[in-house]
Amino acid sequence: MRFILFGTSACHLCEQANDILSPVLIQFPKIQLELVDIAEQVQWQERYAVKIPVLYDVNTQSELNWPFNETDITTFISKLNHD
Repeated sequence: MRFILFGTSACHLCEQANDILSPVLIQFPKIQLELVDIAEQVQWQERYAVKIPVLYDVNTQSELNWPFNETDITTFISKLNHD
């Protein structure tokens, strides 16, 4: 399973999201998480500028938008179909 956490530098909400994700990643060891700074691509800036942080599932293209907590993330991951 591959996920992207869209955010940007100096974003305190993005830092919080990353901290919330840490214990969840222990529960789901098959998850590969990539941190992506939306400032790197205009398309990401246009799509996520007012929504970050966003947890994105690469396989299903599903998104979990902020605000979210550990339970929200666990539920989000558990509901996704990764056959």
